[in-house]
Amino acid sequence: LPYLSADLPGIGGRLRSSIEDFQVEEIPAYLPSGEGDHIYAWVEKREMTTAVLIRDIARQLEIRESDIGAAGMKDKYAVTRQMLSIPPPTTPEQVMALELAGATILSAGRHGNKLRTGHLKGNRFVLRVRRLDCPVDEAVERTQAILDVMAKVPGAPNWYGAQRFGRAGDNSRVGKALVTQTKTSGKTPRGRQRRLYISAYQSQLFNDYLEARLRDNLYSTVVEGDVLQKRDSGGMFVSEDVATEQGRFDQGELSLTGPMFGHRMKCPSPDSPAEDRESSILKREEIELQSFAHLSKLATGTRRPLSVLLEGAEVKALDQAVEVRFTLPSGSYATAIMREIMKGENFPN
Repeated sequence: LPYLSADLPGIGGRLRSSIEDFQVEEIPAYLPSGEGDHIYAWVEKREMTTAVLIRDIARQLEIRESDIGAAGMKDKYAVTRQMLSIPPPTTPEQVMALELAGATILSAGRHGNKLRTGHLKGNRFVLRVRRLDCPVDEAVERTQAILDVMAKVPGAPNWYGAQRFGRAGDNSRVGKALVTQTKTSGKTPRGRQRRLYISAYQSQLFNDYLEARLRDNLYSTVVEGDVLQKRDSGGMFVSEDVATEQGRFDQGELSLTGPMFGHRMKCPSPDSPAEDRESSILKREEIELQSFAHLSKLATGTRRPLSVLLEGAEVKALDQAVEVRFTLPSGSYATAIMREIMKGENFPN
């Protein structure tokens, strides 16, 4: 994948030398109101996936895993804090009494609804890089220079991180087989795993689209027919007046979006340059938007911003390490930001 800051040197180094070097805190969309049948639990976990955490809570409370709500899935090899919702008739006292290996319930309060995927404003990250390729002071200067680039409109490339594609990197291959209804070796994935594979394939195609926009110098350019998103409200519309919308884009009002292909996805205007770019990916893959239709709700399709603006970005020197802090909106990957900063063997081009 190309770098946005290709002309600036990275710092190399290693991320996650210990789990304390990768800290994530969810920014909830809302806090528990104190009233209602559901219990909102603020949980800190270490070296544990959100799925395993949910499984352990469900087992202890003797409830179904699917009844526990989470706004997002958090990293395993990290210290993370996030909100979970527990269904009735559970009480706050029962939740606080849970004994979880690798996790601690920090607080529990009542609320009126189950927590759903996406019910968060974003995530705060505190990340430390060790074993640097240069002296710490120089690493701080290099990091700040790269952060300055990503803080300007349009922001950092909104790549899907490698963890989206599985340890072996082949989740998207299995996802394509599910979309095209092609047989593969092994059991046909079901439930949450099936959704994961399909999403991985959609994510890979989004990354391919974003890569092409960068390589063609169209990362900051509105193309006729583009689907644009308002940064303040999230509303989407198709570009009709390129000159006017380019001005709004340059002012940071709008984001370009890329396809998360599906049978109900909002598309560029017909016969436009933007449609040609998206159609070329489908043709290469030998699929159509309707190829996703048999998957129903698992692949309706959506749009994703091509770029993300960092908030609260800062860097400081530690003993033989640098610490980077920033906030990202929900669904964006901290590893995509660190890839730009490090440019080392852990994030090869």
